Amino acid sequence: MTNIQFAKRLQPLKSNVFADMDRAKAVALAAGREVIDLSLGSSDLPAEAHVIEAIAQSLGDRSTHGYLLFNGTQKFREAAANWYEQKFGIKVDPQTEVLPLIGSQEGTAHLPLAILNPGDFALLLDPGYPSHAGGVYLASGQIYPMPLLAENGFLPVFADIPAPVLAQSRMMVLSYPHNPTAAIAPLSFFQEAVAFCQKHNLVLVHDFPYVDLVFGETGEWGKGSRGESLMPHTPCLVPSILQADPEKSVSIEFFTLSKSYNMGGFRIGYAIGNAQLINALRQVKAAVDFNQYQGILNGAIAALTGPQAGVKSAVTTFQGRRDAFIRALHRIGWNVPTPQATMYIWAKLPSPWSENSVEFCSQLVKQTGVAVSPGAGFGKSGEGYVRFALVHEPPLLEIAVERMAEFLH
Repeated sequence: MTNIQFAKRLQPLKSNVFADMDRAKAVALAAGREVIDLSLGSSDLPAEAHVIEAIAQSLGDRSTHGYLLFNGTQKFREAAANWYEQKFGIKVDPQTEVLPLIGSQEGTAHLPLAILNPGDFALLLDPGYPSHAGGVYLASGQIYPMPLLAENGFLPVFADIPAPVLAQSRMMVLSYPHNPTAAIAPLSFFQEAVAFCQKHNLVLVHDFPYVDLVFGETGEWGKGSRGESLMPHTPCLVPSILQADPEKSVSIEFFTLSKSYNMGGFRIGYAIGNAQLINALRQVKAAVDFNQYQGILNGAIAALTGPQAGVKSAVTTFQGRRDAFIRALHRIGWNVPTPQATMYIWAKLPSPWSENSVEFCSQLVKQTGVAVSPGAGFGKSGEGYVRFALVHEPPLLEIAVERMAEFLH
């Protein structure tokens, strides 16, 4: 048999937290366990009817069946730019500052190919989303992990980055509200990040999938401070990186319709930001793919421009799940803080599991059928934690906690 030699860049991609848990779930299912899967942040809520209708109407249109080149995405780019301007108050040029993506993960994974030369450093959050690291490895770059600690509000400390690393660094990746810790960042932090990246000539990347999944208590959804209508969109409760960099001097931001609009399986997202960065990513995309099917873009346009009641409903649903799950954890003596955003609970493991999150998750799904994600799978600084995804209704979440109580005691 031929001995096929593979590229060294594949070595760090062999382990993936989601793939590892998928195998563990398969073993539990084969053993007859009823699995309650809290390991993957894939929303169980449906896309809105008007979105599905827009896609369905497209299927009968023969003109949508061919390749879709950049100019054919104009209406989607305009919808994304308008959505952004209404939410954040910053003008966006849909021709040069917006790029459709096959999910935001495609953007974060491909952008390093446009930024890094072999050996260059990328500054990444630790713990952080796996595709951020994967894109750097594919570009033959090096990773400097910026530790996120509870005592710092799970925000990185830029002053701790060594000067020799900074000298070789080309990009920094942030993502708030944060997966997996569910932390949020204030505008002042983003202003500090922009100034730091400008000083050190770094590209600043902000992955922003949870732009709407924020559980704010200020004001009424859809109303301004004087009660005026803000439909179809409302100001965001968390900042955009471009509010700290309105000139778009060093920044690019990635959005997805997976979370706000429950369109994860449709794989549709977009980038907004610095025109040179958008063009560079567009060049990479041109070598890899064309674009999404036009019908999916039509559905995305309907989502961005149509009624936003579904977004409000999703936020309310996840907030209710969060509250029910936290109450249940507290009842069994597992005291975790209540997050202000995302669909996740980031929980510090009790003894004797406090330094072995992978083994905890493996044994938990094997013995109880409850699948969760080990913190170590998101980076070294994630060890000692687990991430719960709130992708089931409260009664099933409470059953999961009951099973965990038996496992822990």
